[in-house]
Amino acid sequence: MGVYSTVNPTTGQTVATFEEISDAEVQQVIARSAAAYRSWRATSLAERKATLTRAAKIHRQQAEELAALLTLEMGKPITQARGEVELSAAIYQYYADHVEEFMADEQLEISGPGTAVVRTEPIGPLVGVMPWNFPYYQVARFAAPNIALGNTVIIKHARNCPQSALAIEKVLTAAGLPEGVYQNAFISSAQVADVIADDRVQGVSLTGSEKAGSAVAEVAGRNLKKCVLELGGSDPVIVLQDADLDAAARAAAGNRLFNAGQACTASKRFLAHSSIYDAFVEKLVAHMSAFEPADPTSADATLGPLSSAGAVQEIDELVGAAVAGGAQVLLEGGKADGEGAYYRPTLLGEVTPEMDLYREEVFGPAGVVYRFETLDEAIEVANDSPYGLAASVFTEDMDQAQYVAEALEAGMVWINGTSKSSPDLPFGGVKKSGFGRELSHFGFNEFANKKLVRNPRA
Repeated sequence: MGVYSTVNPTTGQTVATFEEISDAEVQQVIARSAAAYRSWRATSLAERKATLTRAAKIHRQQAEELAALLTLEMGKPITQARGEVELSAAIYQYYADHVEEFMADEQLEISGPGTAVVRTEPIGPLVGVMPWNFPYYQVARFAAPNIALGNTVIIKHARNCPQSALAIEKVLTAAGLPEGVYQNAFISSAQVADVIADDRVQGVSLTGSEKAGSAVAEVAGRNLKKCVLELGGSDPVIVLQDADLDAAARAAAGNRLFNAGQACTASKRFLAHSSIYDAFVEKLVAHMSAFEPADPTSADATLGPLSSAGAVQEIDELVGAAVAGGAQVLLEGGKADGEGAYYRPTLLGEVTPEMDLYREEVFGPAGVVYRFETLDEAIEVANDSPYGLAASVFTEDMDQAQYVAEALEAGMVWINGTSKSSPDLPFGGVKKSGFGRELSHFGFNEFANKKLVRNPRA
């Protein structure tokens, strides 16, 4: 059987390993989830709300211990790790505060006699396939709304953050969730397919790569299961002539390099009008250069290591191939000397469609700058991507901003800012960035049964 391993990316040392569970144990996990669903869906909203509130409180009480695991397992700078714990707590509290509102019957205006209402109900056990880059936050935005709704949840976490995965389960157990409502399962990809196909499981949510999303969607479709996919992104930032260039460059650099650039919604492509291109690039280089690889346990660290040595190699090959093909080096970064999976901030220009870097997602601290002459040209380049997750436009002209926002093929557009997650904002994309939404009431309703109740005599 395979293993889940904690490998500290700062040192490359393996800290802990956990074996995958057997096929027989997988069946036990599903059986517990199905049994728990029957009682959890009947649990009062008051108790479900109280459990989520306790989960939020425990996240905050144990913030230091939880954050330290993120820093250990995937190299997240400790201040950013604390921020992820707080955001996760906010998500659990948000659904505790809003579950009654989201589950309230919706009265329909009908033409015939009587009444018709739509009731929001759970659908059953679900499986979540989670990534490593935001181990707590990604789980919270899937688990919190579904636990509030009355569904039960099985989580297959990423192989490189097993201790974070176990920590979440402990927090939710301590919050009072009954056995089987939330379960962490160290399972293989083949076992994931078996869980999705099981008649007791009613849906699956995956956050991860396009390849993984395709595999999960194929199994879900073949077995007629509801599926939500949040996949990659190659998010553009469009900077117009009248933009505050320093604000745009600071926001772009910060968003590109947050979490060492390992975020689906990280700004990855920067498009600047020719009249301000040189000035913008100068400011962007200055802001990106301020991010220095550092020990992620340090309170002032802003750029930690990538998740693994393999991640460093992957980004280095993409950048190297582009440079060999004629791309212009605007900020020379690359592999940092010494141990650890560090990669220095890198910025390229003159990247052409013939290069892999033009369309592939760069999951690390490297960005690409483009020059444009007209607004429509900028929109065309921004949309020339298989992805459509988040995008940004910087301008003082709100009419122009609205025009760009409507024209961009993206699930989320930010005006004079870059993507930031909040419990009350829907999250998701279009094209090969996936489908479905998480967070807000949109995420709450993804795995809900909208049951029509018609009473002609009422």
